[in-house]
Amino acid sequence: MEQSRSIRIILNIAAEEYQKIYLGAIRSVFAISTSGKSVRFPVSILQPFVAHDGVHGEFIIYFDDKGKFSKIVKL
Repeated sequence: MEQSRSIRIILNIAAEEYQKIYLGAIRSVFAISTSGKSVRFPVSILQPFVAHDGVHGEFIIYFDDKGKFSKIVKL
């Protein structure tokens, strides 16, 4: 049975920065979790959370037991 792992992050990506992502200049996001661990993930998982001012908030990213992205939840 697969166990999921998670990491909690706080993101503040300004609209101008996200525009670079949208144009394909940036494909992944590097963040530091609230517990101090680093994580890199595909920027595409943030698409549902993009607002006119960018991406802001606290999120939990879930990974499967092989370290592959499973889902993201905004808190």
